[in-house]
Amino acid sequence: MTPLPIDSLLPEIVTGLCAHKSIVIEAAPGAGKTTRVPPALLPLVKGEVLVLEPRRLAVRMAARRVAAERNERVGETVGYQVRFESIGGPDTRLRFVTEGVLTRRMLDDPELKGVGAVVLDEFHERHLDGDLALALLRRLQQTSRPDLRLAVMSATLNAGPVATFLGDCPVVRSEGRLYHLRISYTPHSAAELEDQVLDAIETLLRDGLDGDVLVFLPGAAEIRRSSRALASLAARNGFVVLPLHGDLSPAEQDRAVTPGPQRKVILSTNVAESSVTIDGVTAVIDSGLARVASDSPWTGLPSLDVKRISQASAIQRAGRAGRTAPGRVIRLYTADDFHRAPRRMFPRFCAANFRGWSCSFAR
Repeated sequence: MTPLPIDSLLPEIVTGLCAHKSIVIEAAPGAGKTTRVPPALLPLVKGEVLVLEPRRLAVRMAARRVAAERNERVGETVGYQVRFESIGGPDTRLRFVTEGVLTRRMLDDPELKGVGAVVLDEFHERHLDGDLALALLRRLQQTSRPDLRLAVMSATLNAGPVATFLGDCPVVRSEGRLYHLRISYTPHSAAELEDQVLDAIETLLRDGLDGDVLVFLPGAAEIRRSSRALASLAARNGFVVLPLHGDLSPAEQDRAVTPGPQRKVILSTNVAESSVTIDGVTAVIDSGLARVASDSPWTGLPSLDVKRISQASAIQRAGRAGRTAPGRVIRLYTADDFHRAPRRMFPRFCAANFRGWSCSFAR
């Protein structure tokens, strides 16, 4: 296996979990926390190690990467479970799951029998399922399962409040392995978003693009419009345009993230923002937008609104371009917009709906 920055800290992580039962790991993109920390916990516990990921795509990709590093197929020691799909067997001890799967499992088995450790990955994203999972696991650890080990991991998490919530547990920090990134900003433009993406792709081609391009867009509608706008340019330059979002089938998602013979422009929502490396990507185009779940204070009805991303999300997105080689990032907004953005997003439900436990580690 290729050495990664987190490898040197694995003994400290294991020792911390032995002594304190909980640990917070803050590791920059490229450190290897998703693929190296969970297998290192297997000798520490007797039962399963569950790894919570915020998205189904991350679950499948992480399981495949870890299994490949162990020279195994998925379903042997390493498996995964998402909605409507479960890959595993009698020998599976490391299981990647979505947070909703854990909630469902705890309804059926409140004590998580047979589970020795739970890892909450990419916790900085802060949504209801993740916060609920941490609260339930912490209560379980304090009551009937004092042997349960908990690890919370993220690249851009404010680790202090989470460590306090977990009983003043240790915090381990690791630098990432990120190649040089050339980041450029774009002046304000009245052009449609798909036209801005087209201009950015043309700029990369003029500068001698070498590798695949990952474009972050707010949703599937913007992906479809950008795909149509790029069709002619793709045909002239011999690259393929592929969508990547949560409504696609697993086969369609795999096609976008699996290396192929042609150069690719991957039009993605924030499903590709964290957790996994997409091999071959050397350039990122960031719209600076994302669709965020919200609700009306007047009606209480849920909605998906397009909003500006935080600095933490922008850093995560840029990091996708520098994981395997020097990269290029074009942000479709100004440097002033970046510096005015909040450092990180807080969960929308915190102040309105969960004035108690969830807010205790939100600030």
